[in-house]
Amino acid sequence: MKLATLKDGSRDGRLMLVNRQLTAMTEAGAAATMQQLIENWDELAPQLEARNSALNNSEWAGAEAFDPARLMAPLPRAYQFVDASSFLNHGKIMEQAYNLSVKKTPGIPILVQRQGDDFVNAVDDYAFPTEADQCDFEGEIAVILDDVPAGVTLENAESHIKLFTLINDVSMRGHLFRELQMGFGLINAKPATTFAPVACTLDELGDSFANGRVNLDMVVHRNHQWFGNPNGREMDFSFAELISHWAYNRNLGAGTVLGTGTFSNAGYREVGSACLAERRAVEVIDTGESTTPFIQYGDSLQFEMFASDRSSLFGKIDQTFVAGNGTGPRTKPVAANSRNGEVC
Repeated sequence: MKLATLKDGSRDGRLMLVNRQLTAMTEAGAAATMQQLIENWDELAPQLEARNSALNNSEWAGAEAFDPARLMAPLPRAYQFVDASSFLNHGKIMEQAYNLSVKKTPGIPILVQRQGDDFVNAVDDYAFPTEADQCDFEGEIAVILDDVPAGVTLENAESHIKLFTLINDVSMRGHLFRELQMGFGLINAKPATTFAPVACTLDELGDSFANGRVNLDMVVHRNHQWFGNPNGREMDFSFAELISHWAYNRNLGAGTVLGTGTFSNAGYREVGSACLAERRAVEVIDTGESTTPFIQYGDSLQFEMFASDRSSLFGKIDQTFVAGNGTGPRTKPVAANSRNGEVC
C-alpha cells in the first residue's frame, strides 16, 4: 500500500490511499489519520486492502487526482523522531577532509534526537532566516514504527517497521559545530525535516529491501541538475540493528520515526553525494578548498527513489528554499561559519 495525508485544516490531516502509479488517491476509510492506522495496524491495515486493490485496478469510483500540493507529510507529526548516522563512509570523508578525530565505539550506531512536531510536506517552500546559517540537505530513508517493546531482539526488531518514506533532513551547518561543542543535542542546526508525499508498506519495495536495507538509489538534484545517486545497500547498520539499539532500555511508541542519516557510498566520485557537506569535503580533499555553495534563496532541491520497474516509490520532494523564519503551524490547506560544522 501507498499512503498519504491530505491537508484538511487539522493538525493530523486525513489519511489517503494512493495508487501505485501515483496518479489517483482516495480516503482510506478504515482509519481517519496515519497515527490511528499505525496504532491499530493489525486491525485496520487489512481493512484497507480491498479498497487499495480496487484503486490500483482503477475500479474505485471515488478516486481523485493525486496532487502533492494538497498533502501534508505522510505522518504530519510524531511523538518521537530519531535520526541515525548509519553510513560510516560519510564520516570517513569528513574526518579525512578536516583532519578530525571522532570518538566512536565499534558496533554502536550514532543516533540523535530530532524534532517530531513539525514535518514539512514535499512541495511547500522551505523558509529559513538567513543564508549565513549555511543551509544544507541530507537525502535519507525513514521508517515509521508501531509499538516497539523495550529490549526488542535483533530478530524481531524489523517486524515493527510498518512504513517507509523518503526525507530531506535539512541541516544548518553554521550552527552545528557550536552546538556539538556544547555537548548536548542539536537545535538550531537541525530544523524541520521535509518528507516525500507518500509512505509505503514493505511489499511495495519488493526485492529491493534486503539485508535490512533499502537497496535503491537516492536520486538527488539541485536546481534540477544531477547531484548524486548513492545507494542504500552500503548502510553500515541495518534497520534492525538501529531499532534494537535504540530500544535497548525504552519503549518506542507507535508512530515513532527513524531516519537512516544521509546516504553515502564509497564510490562517491562516480555516484555523487546526497548532501552538500560531503561534496564540499571532497573538494577540500581534492583541492584544499570548498567551492560548492550552501543553499541560496531561490534554490530548489529534488529527491526521488525509483522501484525496479522505474516507478516512483514515494513521489518526489521538489522544494524551493526562501527567506523567512518558518513560523506558523502547518495546519491550513494552503499552499554560522566554521568548516568543522560540516562534520555531521
